[in-house]
Amino acid sequence: MVDKVLVQRMCSDIRANVQLLREATDITWEVYCRDPRSRRFVERTLHILVETCIDIAHHIISDDGFEEPTSYSEAFQILATHGVLPMEEVEIYERMARFRNLIVHYYEKIDDAVVFGVFRNHLHDFERFAGHILNYLQEHGT
Repeated sequence: MVDKVLVQRMCSDIRANVQLLREATDITWEVYCRDPRSRRFVERTLHILVETCIDIAHHIISDDGFEEPTSYSEAFQILATHGVLPMEEVEIYERMARFRNLIVHYYEKIDDAVVFGVFRNHLHDFERFAGHILNYLQEHGT
């Protein structure tokens, strides 16, 4: 059985971190490019957000006995297959997983424009994920 309190806390953490990023209105493109502290704040907070989404996915998959994923991306596919996430949004969450791998492993030099674009244009994706998860918990009485 899914630990509802834990997952709710994690969803709350997602919302709190999104709010931190939204409040960072002083981090413009120019500031982001020249200030390593601002850049690290954005990168690390986005990393924490993605990791939290992945952790939630794995927690639900494990506790509800869904098939085990072989990758972070597949974890989101499994949640969609079982009705936790909408199938039409899976690609959004798969991009999160790829983004995580890029910023964690530095497979190539991080593209500042991509990170800044996520920071400015995709925070709602994290909130939407948390909303789907909370709806799932409510609908399934866990």
